[in-house]
Order: sequence, then structure tokens, then C-alpha cells
Amino acid sequence: MKRPDACQPSKPFNGRLPPNRSAPTARGPSGQPTGGLAGVLPSVRNRNWFWGLLLVAGTLIAYQPVWHAGFIWDDDRFVVDNPLIHRADGLYRFWCTTEAPDYFPLTSTTLWLEWRLWGRDPLGYHLVNVLLHALSAVVLWRVLGRLKIPGGWLAAAIFALHPVNAQSVAWITERKNTLAMFFYLLSVLLYVRSEGGPDMKVEDGRWRMGKASPPPSIIHSPSSLLYWLSLGAFVLALLSKTAVAPLPLVLLGLAWWRRGRVERQDVWRSVPFFVTAAGMGLIALWFQYHRAIGAEVVRQDSFWSRLAGAGWAVWFYLYKAALPLNLSFIYPRWRIDAAHALSYVPGLLVVAEFLLCWRYRRQWGKACLFGLGYFVVMLLPALGFVNIYFMRYSLVADHWQYFAIIGPIVLGAAGVARALGRLRLGLGLRVLSCGALLVALGGLAWRQCEVYGDVETLWRTTLAANPSCWMAHNNLGTLLLHQGRVDEALVHFQKAVELRPDYAEAHYNLGQVLYPMGEVDEALAHFRRALEIQPNLAMVHNNLGYALLQAGQAEEALAHFRKAMQIEPDSSHAHYVLGVALSQMGQVDEAIAHYQKALEIRPDFPEALNNLGNALMRKGRAREALAHYEKAVELEPDYVPACNSLAWLLATTAKASARNGAKAVSLARQAEQLSGGRNPHFIGTLAAAYAEAGRFPEAIATAQRALQLANAQNDSALASRLSAQLKLYQTGIPYRDTGDAGD
Repeated sequence: MKRPDACQPSKPFNGRLPPNRSAPTARGPSGQPTGGLAGVLPSVRNRNWFWGLLLVAGTLIAYQPVWHAGFIWDDDRFVVDNPLIHRADGLYRFWCTTEAPDYFPLTSTTLWLEWRLWGRDPLGYHLVNVLLHALSAVVLWRVLGRLKIPGGWLAAAIFALHPVNAQSVAWITERKNTLAMFFYLLSVLLYVRSEGGPDMKVEDGRWRMGKASPPPSIIHSPSSLLYWLSLGAFVLALLSKTAVAPLPLVLLGLAWWRRGRVERQDVWRSVPFFVTAAGMGLIALWFQYHRAIGAEVVRQDSFWSRLAGAGWAVWFYLYKAALPLNLSFIYPRWRIDAAHALSYVPGLLVVAEFLLCWRYRRQWGKACLFGLGYFVVMLLPALGFVNIYFMRYSLVADHWQYFAIIGPIVLGAAGVARALGRLRLGLGLRVLSCGALLVALGGLAWRQCEVYGDVETLWRTTLAANPSCWMAHNNLGTLLLHQGRVDEALVHFQKAVELRPDYAEAHYNLGQVLYPMGEVDEALAHFRRALEIQPNLAMVHNNLGYALLQAGQAEEALAHFRKAMQIEPDSSHAHYVLGVALSQMGQVDEAIAHYQKALEIRPDFPEALNNLGNALMRKGRAREALAHYEKAVELEPDYVPACNSLAWLLATTAKASARNGAKAVSLARQAEQLSGGRNPHFIGTLAAAYAEAGRFPEAIATAQRALQLANAQNDSALASRLSAQLKLYQTGIPYRDTGDAGD
């Protein structure tokens, strides 16, 4: 049987494909059809590796913008700030504990390994995602070739370049999708191969291999190894993401499509797949409800509302698959009235579509029935019958149809192949038509990838498409706040609370903005409101603790700090902020212990290194402090507090062997410049550094400037210290910090 080319004419793939008589089918040295667009270029038409490399190259080009992309949204929580990724025993914890929010241990393992290869550089993670997607396209092509579906290479290329898939590929956190897809398709390929050799055909609903022969047995056939390898690949896919759990239904559908019926042996062959899928699915549900979601309310609607919404979702995904325009990272969240009869119309139309295909299953309907059935089956985990945390924001998402979109793509590619065949276009026009389609899709994918280039672009693009996205308002506000654009951030936080009054994170962020503005009571009210909504938000306990500490309510503040650490015992940040509070309360020894614990969890934590150095200086342990300051500056050369701390120690320590006036001047100048030259503390350090270097005229002038700023800021304590230091410099004596004399 010949395998029609993607741009060669063919009839609908109904399980009994006729030979193509309008154009010759290229065959390789073994006599087997080469598939894809083979035959277009005679010099390479027999080389399948060329078409595979073309798929990979096209994918790399279309996704080139992500080479320059960074980490977005929860990439920080999933990779950069994930303590399990950083820990040496992280692999054990991913596989054998319930500490992770989801049970995707194979995905987590790849990220754990990659963290040790490229750390905080996002390029490596992005390239692995793109390569996994490209390899999946190659495996899909081989699956379709094995099934002798027309337009197989074109379908694989469309899958590789389809802009809807950009969310799965350009978002590092969705490594779950790209890794699971590779093993999922590999499982299908191995399963199909286990059913027979390359010459097996399907004719009139019966298996034929040369002369009539039955399908091989799992136990006695040499292909049984391929069957068990297929099951193994399926397990790896489930360990990457359990959204592939419907695969056993797909395998039964394949049996029906190829032979016109599901036989007893097909059912038995699928049993291990069903058992594996059920077991992994139950584990995933436990993690989703107990770890990812926890006490948060994702959806409160009824079963009937979810049933109606499932019909909406099917049509939504079909629409985006056919016309991938106006894509959004987060789509508006639908409001479905279960009491309104019209809400069920989309679902009823889906049923009617299946009934129509069933009615004409002996003609064109068989292929459509299998393709659309595959689409709906692979969408089942995301149709809303089980809660997914992301459903807080939207009931649909592009990355949820990553596995399902193969169905309509294959139908569309087969339709294109048939249409071009009926038009009887020349080979050049057929190639040009297919090429134009792929270039258009690649261009859309390129543009969609640019949305994921950086966090600000992501949230502004999301709000342009979905202005009511309260989460995007909050996240954009958080970014603007970190950039020092406080007024803009305040507007977005207020809008987020207006759109979603029970949004704990937005209340918390409003408190963060209002507190430094002097709106203490209002800030405390927002902090407390956030904890009313979500009592287990460690970051809110920390910031409320800070505010209470500044207000003189030390005991209540400490209680919130300890609660934060109780919520996140393995959080370096929780130990760090508790150390800050204890240090401010004079409990320096306990503060040192928590700083050390924070660094045990996250060794590359410059803030903790600097504060530990400060605490050690208070205990007179200058030599230990010096090592921590130097490590902080090494990790982050532009971290101003560490530059200042190290400069101060090098300029003023009582230990002559540790002093270095020239280096102190360099570091202090850097701190002053980075801070804008308006911080009297840093300018005072520069004065001390000049004095240690013997440059007393500069020391005197600098100290006088620092004193003026301290007086202007009404910092009498600092002004008093600077006055005393200035008198020393005027007499040609450098300042010595006697607090480290015990080291």
C-alpha cells in the first residue's frame, strides 16, 4: 500500500486507504514509502532523516525568540526559588515525599539536573523545551507514517509550528507538557509497532501481512518487547504529567479505526495501561487537592455548570486550533448559568457532531469520528470536571490542549492533502501551498513567543487582551513595585482588589505599598484582611510582623515571624526574616542560627550572608564576618549593603591584618554611586575608608557631607557618630570599630 504525500491527492482516511493513482509515491531503498513531502527534492526524497531534521530546524527557527526569554510568573517558584531544586537530596524528595505541589517527579528531575548545568541562566531550560517539542513533532510524523495517514509530515510540521503550542514551549514551567508529550507519542509509536511489522496492512477490516495472518500475541510474538517498552514510555509520560492518562482510550480508538471493531485482545492489551493511568491519576489528584490547591477555593459551581462549560471548552479549543488568533496567556473566566438552557447548546452540538460522524462512519465519518473523539478524550482532564489550580484565573488555557490539538491538526492536514489532490495542482504549487501555510503558522508562533520574552511584556499583553484579569493586575503591580514605580503599582493593586475583593495577594501588596507611604493603619488592615482570606500565607505573616515590629509590638511581631517559618520550614526566606526580627530585638545568637539555616538551604543568598556578617560583627567575630561579606559581594557585586559592610570592616576593624584601605575605598565608592549618593551611612563609610587609606582631606570633606545629610534627615544618632569620627579625621587619626575586638 502506498502512503500518500502531504501534498499529494488522497481520499479521506477512513481506515481503508486506496492507493494514490494521480501521483507517484516516493519509496526508499527498502521499497517502503518515505512519507512526508518526499519526492519534492529528488536528491533527498529517500532520506527520512532529512525530513526529520527539517522539522527540528523549522521548530528552532520559529521559537528563536525564546532563546532570549527569561523566567516568567511561576518559573521562579518552580525552578529558581524552589528549595527542592537546590537541595542535594531534592531527587529523593521529588520521588518519595509529598513536599512538591504536584507529583511530576520526572519533570522535576530534569530541572534538578539542569539547575546544576546552567543555574539561573534561562537559555538552557528554554532550549531543552524547544528541542523536546521538536522531537515530539518527529515522533508524531513517524506515528502517522506507521498508520499510513495522508499528510503525515505536514501534520507534524503544523503541530511543531502551531502558535497555540507556544505557551507550552516558551513557558519553562510547562516542561511538564513537552516532556510528557515526547514519551506519550513514543508510547503510541511503540504500541503501533508492536502490533505488526512494517508490511502489515489493514484491508476490509482484517489484518493482512502478505497472506492473511492474525495480529501478533503480546506473549508469544517478538513484538511483545515493543509492547512492554510502550507501557514503560507511558509510565514515563505519566511521571512527567498525568494529563496523558487518557492514552488507553486512544489505543482502543486506534484499534477500532484500523480494524473497524475493538476485539478482546485489544481490551486485554489496554488493561495494564488503564491500571497504570488510574494509579497515577489518583496520586496526581491527591497532590492537586492537598498540595497545589489546599484550602483555596478554585471553583464553587455545580456539576451542571461544569457539564455546560465542558461543551463551551471543546468549541473554544477547536476554534483556537483552526484560527489561532487573539491568543492570550489568561483568557476571561466564563460565567456559566447552569439554570439557563442555552448554556447547554454547545455541548449538545458536540454530541450532534459525533452522532453525525457515526451515521456516516462507513464513509467520510469514520476518520472525523476518530479525530474528534481523540480530541475530546485528550481534553478530558482539562474540561473542568476536576479542579486545577489555574482554574482560579480561567477555565481554558492554551497549554491544556497541547495533547488534544493533534486530532484536529491531523484531520486538517489530511483534508489539505485530499483537496490539493482533487485540484490536480502541479508539484510546485502543492509544495508552495503547504509551504505558505507553514510559514504563516511559524510567523504567528514567532510573534506569540515574543509575549513570553519577559514578565512585563507578558502581563501587559495579557491585560490588553483581558483587562479584567485581576491576577495580571496584581502581578504587573508587583513588578512595577520592584522597579520603584510605586504610583503605577498602587493603581494596579487597587484594580486587582476592585475586581476580586477576596484576593489575598492583592491585599498584601496594597499593604506593602501603603506602609512606606505612612498609611500604617490602612496597611495593617490589608495585611490582616489577607490573612483572613488565606491564613497560611507566610509572606503576609512576615510583612505584618515587620510592620508590628516597627510599631513597637515586638511580641506579636515575633509570633507572626514564627508562624511564617512554621508554614514554610524549608524556606530560606522565612528563616532570613525571622533572623532579621530577632536581630532587631537584640536576640543576636538566635538570629545567627536562623541566618545560618537560611544559608544551609540556599547558599547563594547575598542578603542572608550580609546580615549574618552584621550579626557576627555585633558578637565581635570580625574574621567570620569578613568571609560572609566577601562571599555576598562575590555572588552579587552590585549588592549595595554588602559592598558597604565589607568596606566598613576593611576600613575600621581593630585587626590590622584584616584592614585594606585601598579596597575599602573602591567598595565604598561603588556603594555610594549605586545608592545615588544620598545615603549618609554609605557616605560615612567612604569617609572612614579614605581615612584608613591616609587620604584625610577627602575623609574630612566626605564626613562633613555625610553629617549634613544625617542632620537634614533628622537622624540624630548617626549625626552624633559622624561628628565623633570627623574629629578623628581632622586630627589625622582613622576610625577604629572596637566592637570586633573579641575576634
